[in-house]
Amino acid sequence: MQTVHSPATDTGDVNTQLNAGYIWGIASVAALGGLLFGYDWVVIGGAKPFYESFFHLTSEFQVGWANGCALIGCLLGSLAAGKLSDSAGRKKTLLCSALLFTLSSLLTGWSYSFVAFIFWRIAGGVAIGLASNVCPTYIAEISPSQWRGKLISLNQLALVSGILMAQVANFAIARKVVEGASALALEQSWNVQYGWRWMFTAVALPGVIFFFATLLIPESPRWQMVHGFESAARLTLNRIGGPGYADHSVATIHEGLNHETKSRVAWRELFAPSLRRVLLIGITLAVIQQWSGINILFNYAEEVFRSAGYGVNEILFNIVITGAINFVFTIVAMACVDRFGRRSIMLFGTLGVGVSHLLSAFAYSRGMRGPAVLILTLSAIACYAVSLAPITWVLIAEIFPNRVRGLAVSIAVAALWASSFALTYSFPFLNRALGTGGTFSAYAAICLFGAVFVYRFVPETKGRSLEEIEELFNSL
Repeated sequence: MQTVHSPATDTGDVNTQLNAGYIWGIASVAALGGLLFGYDWVVIGGAKPFYESFFHLTSEFQVGWANGCALIGCLLGSLAAGKLSDSAGRKKTLLCSALLFTLSSLLTGWSYSFVAFIFWRIAGGVAIGLASNVCPTYIAEISPSQWRGKLISLNQLALVSGILMAQVANFAIARKVVEGASALALEQSWNVQYGWRWMFTAVALPGVIFFFATLLIPESPRWQMVHGFESAARLTLNRIGGPGYADHSVATIHEGLNHETKSRVAWRELFAPSLRRVLLIGITLAVIQQWSGINILFNYAEEVFRSAGYGVNEILFNIVITGAINFVFTIVAMACVDRFGRRSIMLFGTLGVGVSHLLSAFAYSRGMRGPAVLILTLSAIACYAVSLAPITWVLIAEIFPNRVRGLAVSIAVAALWASSFALTYSFPFLNRALGTGGTFSAYAAICLFGAVFVYRFVPETKGRSLEEIEELFNSL
């Protein structure tokens, strides 16, 4: 058993021997939900030109609906996740998402009507909505405070690994497209008839692995304490950090709950003065993350890179490059999140993405093509991957009080998916009305607003226990 001597951040004056192997093991299993989230969310970017040809999608409405319908499922899954995870538990909700990932990927891939395709994409979105809520929440609740930022960022690393996996799979599955081929030849090609189907189907195997691995992990000890299962919670906490860690954690959680009842949480409680401010912060951070515009670079990579002068084969390769950059800078984020703190990294990221978008907008408006646009795109993705992508999830998972965390996270993530749908669905219309340069100028303005918001309203939470963070927001 690998143990690590840790300062007494979580345990008062008690030195602890944290069981690093166990902690990282159970966090990694939960993070598999993030991997499936990333794959299922981004696979559509590479499959897009092929399923659009198969289903004969031509209008902005059809293109936007096919690309964004899964986000309706994400919203529904997010709304359901709070009550489901608070009543049934984090573990059972993870199992539910694993089943949905597996089933929806198979049936999306082998849909023969556009209606069936939309239905199963929405079902896959429900799985994403559940996972995007519960995976970071579970990890936050089993993590010692001094490791929490890094461990929640593990979920983001798994997510970008899923993104990169989808992009590599798409590139490997797709057969070379002959430039200048007729529409009829493209429609009859293997990519259009079968290629996109295998792109979606590939996620079923990790979905099965996620399901069986989740059976082996414990329930969240904080959820168990809220629901009166103190003995079970103590067993898990003892395994995480030993008897001293377990005693202190149980006492700390009790202290956080001693003024609260164990009744079911009503939605209206979240809008009480004591919680309204922190809920609005969580919602705003979620919206800023999406309306930074980065997801357009993944979901509409074909349009973005085609505007920069690239062909289909080059676009598929460029998509893999963006995924690799996303992956590398997420690792950088994991090294930085508990060293530099959440607030400073968010400030850097919002400013960095905003400036990159402004330069991209200038490049598009001047008719610049090729490597210049690609480099600016990679710059925006790098800034996003090191900041907004992981840190937003860290903050959403840790800023809410214990008893309402599941429901509050559910609302914040629902806002994230609602804004993501609006972003994804609106892009074809904005791109036609404003042009690519004008659209990215708008995204840049939102990023700069985000920097002001973080500076003004988001305090530093690095190194604090979940109960200390609750006290911090209550004192603001």
